Amino acid sequence: MRILIVDDEPSIISFVDRTMRLAGYRTYTAPNAKVALEICEHNGVPDLLLTDFKMPGMDGDALAARLRQREPDLKVLYLTGFADQLFTERGALWRDEAFLEKPCTVNGLLEAVSMILSGDYGDYQDHV
Repeated sequence: MRILIVDDEPSIISFVDRTMRLAGYRTYTAPNAKVALEICEHNGVPDLLLTDFKMPGMDGDALAARLRQREPDLKVLYLTGFADQLFTERGALWRDEAFLEKPCTVNGLLEAVSMILSGDYGDYQDHV
């Protein structure tokens, strides 16, 4: 499984990338949506987009929408410190989307990724 990790915080990228690689996933990382789109041009759309919701420039929601033009079934896990804002702006999550609040634990991250990839979103689609 290929995961594209997008976040403007280097420490978050490092944590998520290391965790996913140790779990056996193939990862790509990007500090912003522009670089993420370039990665997808060269490597195709990933199986999972794991992205920050709020970023300078294009946010995670807009990035997901752009990538879904190429791959409508793209799964998206928003890793965000702004869960309330996500629900205020969006109203709800769409099919194949879930969220995990920052900060998160290794186990929480692994569980969320496993659930969204399997299609069983559990509590990760509910407003906290």
